[in-house]
Order: sequence, then structure tokens, then C-alpha cells
Amino acid sequence: MQRIVVAITGASGSIYAKILLSKLLQLGDKIDELSLLMTNNAKEVWRTELGDESFNNLPLKYYTQQDFNAPFASGSGQYNTMIIIPCSMGTLGRIATGISNDLITRAADVILKERRKLICVARDTPYNLIHIKNMESITLAGGIICPATPSFYSNPKTIEEVAATVVDRVIDLAGLPVKTYRWGEEK
Repeated sequence: MQRIVVAITGASGSIYAKILLSKLLQLGDKIDELSLLMTNNAKEVWRTELGDESFNNLPLKYYTQQDFNAPFASGSGQYNTMIIIPCSMGTLGRIATGISNDLITRAADVILKERRKLICVARDTPYNLIHIKNMESITLAGGIICPATPSFYSNPKTIEEVAATVVDRVIDLAGLPVKTYRWGEEK
């Protein structure tokens, strides 16, 4: 059973979240439940970067930052994967230090304590030492830091194809099937 929650923070990189959600929705038969948690800042960044409010039209279960009745706020909810995309450094820092002051940080804490899969798509540059130590703390706790660093060996032609190189990696990390370029394949 795959129960996934996707959280979108206010970091730049809404295109990553949009492409991920599109691809996850296409994998409907592989996912039993897909939920979405989006901060108010994330909505504003989405509008600014993508010029639309298409996040309102996704056929997903939505939760607010303060909805602690969400099933993934407890280990008994049996969500096995959480993807934070993009993951702001503020959110990363709160997770790394165990501060559960909203549903994103509470859900991440639950995923880590239950030894399930937390994937944080960090979207900032450059990193300072505090960021790096927070990434280390999450990694040591069992989380995966996947920087939003695209690859280019597949020769992407559009910004969507560039962003998809990161998203496909995230889908791989979540243990889901994805048709993507693999190193060593013919282009």
C-alpha cells in the first residue's frame, strides 16, 4: 500500500511540485492515497512563478497547515512516504531540530519516528553551515535530502524537461515506477 503526502513550502521551485503532482496522478493505480499540504506562501510563490492557480484544480485530498486531524499527523495513519517539494530551509531546520509547529513539520516528525520515507527536495543556494548541519541531522534520522539539482545528460530541451530530471529522481527515491532517461541508455 502506497500512501503519500506531498507538502509544498514557500521556497522557489513550484515547477518541481507541479510536475511531481502531475506524474503521481498518472501513477494512480500504484498509489492508494495521495494527499496535498500546501502553505499560503507556497500558493503565492506558485502564482508568481507559474502564473496560475492550477493547484486548486488537482483531484487530491487537501489539508491546511493547522489540520492536526490529518491522517498523516499520526503514525497510525500508515502513510509511508512524505515528499516536501520544494523544501524551504526554514522547514528543513524545524524538522532537523524536532520542532513540530505545523502539519508539515508534525508529519515529517511522524514519518521519521515511524522509520518511513521522508524526501526533502531542498531548494536553496548556496548552503550555509547551518543548512548543511540540518541536512546532516535529517539524513542521520533516516530522511533523504534530494537537492533540486537537475541533471543534463539526457539533453533536456525545455524548462519542464530540466525540472523533470529532479522530479523523476524523487519518484525513484519514493520507490515508484517512472519512465525516465537512465544513464547509459541510448538517447
